[in-house]
Amino acid sequence: MTASDTPLKTLRDVSGLSPAPATLSGSALVMIDLQNTYREGVMRLEGVEPALLEAQSLLARARAAGIPVFHVQHDAGPGSPYDVTAPIGAISPEVAPQGDEPVIVKTFPNAFVGTDLQAQLEAAGVKSVILAGFMTHMCINSTARGAFNLGFSPTVVASATATRALPGLDGGIVPAAALQAASLATLGDLFAVIAPTVAEIGA
Repeated sequence: MTASDTPLKTLRDVSGLSPAPATLSGSALVMIDLQNTYREGVMRLEGVEPALLEAQSLLARARAAGIPVFHVQHDAGPGSPYDVTAPIGAISPEVAPQGDEPVIVKTFPNAFVGTDLQAQLEAAGVKSVILAGFMTHMCINSTARGAFNLGFSPTVVASATATRALPGLDGGIVPAAALQAASLATLGDLFAVIAPTVAEIGA
């Protein structure tokens, strides 16, 4: 067997971390930046509508299971695409908070920075967090890493995330699909378990 034939291993494999996605039981759901920002205009994401439907399905299951649900909303101030006081920055109605579900407003990609998300998760008594939302390469990536670094066990539901194309270093374009795949692979190397779809999240 040559080096090229050797099965690839992640840092999670090497470290003996579990490859199993989180189950709803014993977890909290963190819905990240599922805002109208990403459904129209300059920040519209590729595949945003199917991802939103998956997030809606995941949210319904979490509510039915009675687990803690946290909504995260990014605020970049008045007039921006992330203006939480305007319709563009509102959480999309399909996944809007209900009842006493907390909304955590952040100003950095990592939802733990400058917020009480860590304290709220600890108060809920959970160490396992299920993440869904936007954008995969930015706030999902940053928050999953932040959760891991704080001792939580993150699972990212890939089908409930989306991103957009970016300019490449060579003057070309990094397609959204390539960035999505690379972002998820990077997280799955160590920081999070990647569940391909909502169906992989057990009860």
